[in-house]
Order: sequence, then structure tokens, then C-alpha cells
Amino acid sequence: MTKDKATYRCTECGWSSPKWVGQCRGCQAWGTLEEVGASPAGAPAAVTPRRPAVPIPQIDSTTARSRPTGVGELDRVLGGGIVPGAVVLLAGEPGVGKSTLLLDVAARAARTARASGGVGPVLYVSGEESSAQIKGRAERIGALEDSLLLADDNDLATILGHVAATSPSLLVVDSVQTIQSTRVEGGAGGVAQVRAVAAGLIRTAKELDLPVLLVGHVTKDGGIAGPRVLEHLVDVVCQFEGERHSRLRLLRAVKNRYGPTDEVGCFELTDTGIRGLPDPSGLFLSRTSRRVPGSCVTVTLEGRRPMPTEIQALVAASPGGGSPRRTTSGVDHSRIAMVLAVLQARLGHDTSALDVYVSTVGGARAVEPATDLASALAVVSASRDQPPREGLVAIGEVGLTGELRACTGVQRRLQEAARLGFTTALVPEQGLEDLHAIEGMFVRPVPDLRSAVDVALP
Repeated sequence: MTKDKATYRCTECGWSSPKWVGQCRGCQAWGTLEEVGASPAGAPAAVTPRRPAVPIPQIDSTTARSRPTGVGELDRVLGGGIVPGAVVLLAGEPGVGKSTLLLDVAARAARTARASGGVGPVLYVSGEESSAQIKGRAERIGALEDSLLLADDNDLATILGHVAATSPSLLVVDSVQTIQSTRVEGGAGGVAQVRAVAAGLIRTAKELDLPVLLVGHVTKDGGIAGPRVLEHLVDVVCQFEGERHSRLRLLRAVKNRYGPTDEVGCFELTDTGIRGLPDPSGLFLSRTSRRVPGSCVTVTLEGRRPMPTEIQALVAASPGGGSPRRTTSGVDHSRIAMVLAVLQARLGHDTSALDVYVSTVGGARAVEPATDLASALAVVSASRDQPPREGLVAIGEVGLTGELRACTGVQRRLQEAARLGFTTALVPEQGLEDLHAIEGMFVRPVPDLRSAVDVALP
């Protein structure tokens, strides 16, 4: 029987070669070329399926309903909870709190399993730490449960043996890059190993309707380590983000087959563990009760969640006499430079010989264009040494001609600001057709930056 001519194709970018090479010439990845097209010519023989096709009205959809995990912010991101048989990949920087979060989720699930009865225990498998180390963390965060089983192993076959022996209701694997299969060559974390381990765990999850939570490492560029196919195989991909010097942690769904991808979960990392923040607004606003110059509040959108954020600015004489400093923290440096240029060109507000510092409160990130107006008002307020109008919130993008452009989600932003006690809002005139009246909030549309400065700093 004749064979098709074999070729080798990269699993990362699709680049093909007539012969095997160690490094892909397209994406420069190592060990990603696989042989294709070497099967015997002709169509494959038909195989009797194990289960016949079923009419779609007769399919029971109750088995695919999500079940709450006990962590409200995680359930928000997952779309109500975790679905039986779903495989969730949680990736993030080292030390951001991935293992702490999943250990807390495992303890809550074990507590629910013990209370309900008839539900299997929770199995937590670690390939990075020993069981004693995990217990130490569990004692610190209050996650000691009899129905929470720990195992420290990095062999895929042994992990599947643990699953068969314990029949768990939830499996947590920390992390997928440390597990290896003896059937595949190469060390743990390699492209072939990660693909084989993920495929084995996913197959087990689907066969047993077992929800699986996987921890994933990230590269120095912030991408998930391992082959790109890993993100395609799993059902949900979540990114756990946070600055090392901030308590705030954000959980985002990059991919979700069972729910939305525009929800964001907020967590606070403390010495006693990690806890959800249903209302994180207080983290981004200063506690001072007096009005001070150089401060303006805006409302950013993290997914669909509005986040009131205070932007502070300081304008001071440059001591060096040479090039002035432009220092930012939590805001986009290039957008601040653009706002300063617009202030100088359109309003005659010259800061070219002054040092300008712009920062957010509480380690928040205000990088969307809708924060331009608040940044500009904070800078002008600091230069004039005059605090803005009391109870003011500013939302809008500043254009190069000085006009204010519309931004998305104005209604949600203003409702959140009104809930926190703000009484006056500066918004662009554009895009207000669908804006409804908000009780206790006076909305002042302004066409350009000059008009906004006149209202905010009378």
C-alpha cells in the first residue's frame, strides 16, 4: 500500500518542512514539529461509535449546569460556578497567589462535600511542593478539612491512580508544567509533555464528569508557558494579575466556553490568605476628608465592573534646570505626555519646565482613554494649587484638538459614582443619547477640555 509523502508541521504556527528539524523556522520554537501526511493513502475504515448520535431535544442539559465554588468572585468570572467535566486553567506570575486561591477553593468545596454527604472528596495534587508545605499554608488561611486530600506527585499515571482510588468531586493540579508522562519523551514542562499531560487530564475529566482546576506558569512576556494548543484544549483560561507591592488581585477570563469573558473578579491578598472583594471601590480612593489640590476621581471599567479610581498629580519646579521629569504610576505614560501637550497647546498651560508626577491611589491601573479628563484636571488643579469642585467625578477621552470624546459604559460608571456619594459628573457631550437620569447626580456635559476646566476649577 502506498504512503503519502511525509511532511513536518509546527504545532505552534503551522510552518511546514519536508524533513524534521529541531527548531521551527517560522516561530523559532524548539521541538514543535510533528509528522503529518504519512498515513496510508485512501480513506480510513469506518468504526462503530460507542454511543449513537442523539436528537438534540433528548439531551439532558442539567449535567452541564454550573455549580458554585463558594468563592463569589471566582463564580462571577466563571459564569456562576464550575461545570462538571470542565477543565479550568489558571495562569499568573510567580507569587501572585494562584496556589493560595485554589487551596481556598478546594477547602470550600471539601466543606460543601462533607456537609452534603454522598459527594466525593476534593483531591489536591502538587508537583511543586510537599504535602507538609501545603498543610502549612492551609493552616495559615484556615483551609484544614477532612474531605480535602493532598498528594505530592508529578507522574501522570500516579495522579490518575489517585483519581481512581478516591473518586473525587474536584481535582486541583498545581501545576500542569511540573507533571510528566512516562509515555512521552522529554522532561516536565516541555511542549510534548505539557500536551500529553493536558490531554490525559482532559480525557479523565470528560469521562468522569470531574471538574479540574489546573495551575499554569507564565513566560517572561506574560503568556502561558507551554504549547499554544494547551489553551485550545481546556474549557476556561483565566489570568490572575496583580502588582507585587499591591494587595489587589484581579482574575480575568481570557476564554470561557460556559460564560462571559468580560467579567473581572477582585481579591485582596493578606497575611491570612486571599479573600474576595465584592465592593473594591474603597481601595482606590483616599481616606482624607479634606479637599486637596491635585486630585480628581474617575471611574474605570474592568470588564463590566465599574471601578472608582482617584488620580493624583503633583507639579513642582525642576531642581536640575535641565530636562524636567515625567513620572507616572498606574497610568499610561504616553497618554499623560499627550494630555500635557494638549494642555500646553490648547489652554496655554505650560509645564515644559516643571516636574510632573501622576499616580493612582491604592495601586489601581487607569490606562483606558476615559481617564484622560481626570488626569488633565488633576494636573491643572496641582498647578493652580486649587482643589476641584467638591463631589466631582470626571469621565472622558481628551483629543489632540482639545475636544472631549465619548467613552463606553457611561451609565454604569455614573451609577457607581452616585452610589459612593459623588454629586457632580463631567462627561463629554458626545454619546449621551442613551444616558438616563441618575438620582442624586448632576451630569454636566462639556464639549472640550477648556470648558471642563472652567467647571471643575471655577
